[in-house]
Amino acid sequence: MLRAAARSSRVIAYCSTRGARLVPDQALRAVVVTRSLGLIPGAQQRRHAASTNASALARSKKAAFEWREDYGGEDTFGAAASEMTESKPKRAVHKSRWRELRREGADSASGTGPVVYLCDRDQRTQDNWALLHASEVAQTKGRAVVVLFVVSDAHLVLGHRHSHFMIKGLREMQESLSELNIPFHLARGDPISVVPDLLRSWDASLLVTDFSPLREAREWRDGLAEKISVTYHEVDAHNVVPIWVTSNKQEYAARTIRSKIHRNIPQYLRPIPKLRKQDYDFSRHGGGEGTFARPAPTDWDGLLALAVEKGQADVPEVSWCEPGERAALRSLKGEDGSFLTKRRMNKYDELRNNPNNPAALSNLSPYLHFGQLSAQRCAIEAIAFKKANSSASKSVDNYLEELVVRRELSDNFCFYNDLYDSVKGAASWAQETLQAHASDKREYVYNKQELEEGRTHDDLWNAAQKELTTFGKMHGFMRMYWAKKILEWTSSPEEALEWAIYLNDKYSLDGRDPNGFVGCMWSICGIHDQGWREREVFGKIRYMNYNGCKRKFDVDAYVQRIRRECKQARYFNEK
Repeated sequence: MLRAAARSSRVIAYCSTRGARLVPDQALRAVVVTRSLGLIPGAQQRRHAASTNASALARSKKAAFEWREDYGGEDTFGAAASEMTESKPKRAVHKSRWRELRREGADSASGTGPVVYLCDRDQRTQDNWALLHASEVAQTKGRAVVVLFVVSDAHLVLGHRHSHFMIKGLREMQESLSELNIPFHLARGDPISVVPDLLRSWDASLLVTDFSPLREAREWRDGLAEKISVTYHEVDAHNVVPIWVTSNKQEYAARTIRSKIHRNIPQYLRPIPKLRKQDYDFSRHGGGEGTFARPAPTDWDGLLALAVEKGQADVPEVSWCEPGERAALRSLKGEDGSFLTKRRMNKYDELRNNPNNPAALSNLSPYLHFGQLSAQRCAIEAIAFKKANSSASKSVDNYLEELVVRRELSDNFCFYNDLYDSVKGAASWAQETLQAHASDKREYVYNKQELEEGRTHDDLWNAAQKELTTFGKMHGFMRMYWAKKILEWTSSPEEALEWAIYLNDKYSLDGRDPNGFVGCMWSICGIHDQGWREREVFGKIRYMNYNGCKRKFDVDAYVQRIRRECKQARYFNEK
């Protein structure tokens, strides 16, 4: 309760002191949200009070939004540029993209050491608003910027495919930062325990971290704010439009958040400045290894071996998706097999819902999940591709809807709903209909092991599960069918949701992600959906069945392809 009260007071203090900086062109008011509003505890504390521009919303509904060629161009800084006087340089990072989790007290002296970027969700060197913000502040203060990543046991106990993908990406990030004269420090332990000591020993002048809406990430960020004395900034480097700018509440569906994102796109979808080499002389700082100027050498091979020792051996690495920022950019553009080619992007609109055409999808979700690729970079490059290839216009627009609107809707749900992985977090109509049908007779009931091993009567579902366990990936259309069948074949909605999340998080390379939680909640609990014709077990939750899949695509061809690829241990994109 004390932590919750402190968190709430920080949000209100932030709104009061920074005023309209949180949400541009909207007036702010500090609001204490009470239980009488019927909101979920915890989400109350994160409600940034911003008045809704009803007239703008109405206008946006009348006209279809167009992802124009000039978005991502030099003229999209828009109103933000006009806010700055001629005596001040243009900010690289928009002032509403970051917020203060802690402000240095008047009784504490400002540190004389570096600005520290505590990297977590956005594990890349370029196209990283959090690192750019840290670098910009450091340059203004005449200080150095250093990067810190804390590897916890939670990282190491994952499947090998997850921990190794992350560690290899971080190794590349260290190399890239070294070329830019930016020290990279890797620490082991719990951030709340490790980071305060490092900040004190380095006499840090500012702590910057990236944004995550998930529960564990919010808890350690809030806990860290209570244990440090330095000013602490959080930057939304993951979403095109910062989560707190788009909306101050949980949005009901894509249709309610879409116009809010669209009206902010011209201001936020702009070129991302290139991170330049740091002009700082670290040799003037004494001390041995472990000081901020001289990171201790990282034993990357030892860390990989530790991940093998502690991790889940039944979730091996995959070969179809190469980790790292450079590989992510190659997968996006620039090569024959990249997503932004006529051969692939032009098929997106027509074939993205056909599991027999996996190359029609971007297959970039692992890179987006680990932050090795920026969604904003994907959007900028997709719009440039659209400009050069008019025949791909509809495909690009549909891709941007998924990349920006749907992804950011997932972040919105997890940020404003503390029960994002529980049936209790569903809308009241969905909870009522699931409860009313919880005792309905199931034709088939499977236990957790049978589902995990893909041993059901349904060859289509078994193939999807085998694709997931073998390759850490499942086609988007099949994810919906897969999760809905788990609801149909388990003893309760609560069990179905728990097991679906367990399987997705354990095996999917993009698991433990807002998109994954929302995908399971949409399929099983009707989140961001509406009620449908009532039926057994599902109630009013949207229904999917085998025959419906047969009408949409060649089920037998999909099953045979997955069996063949699993037998050969070679995914569709591997030669």
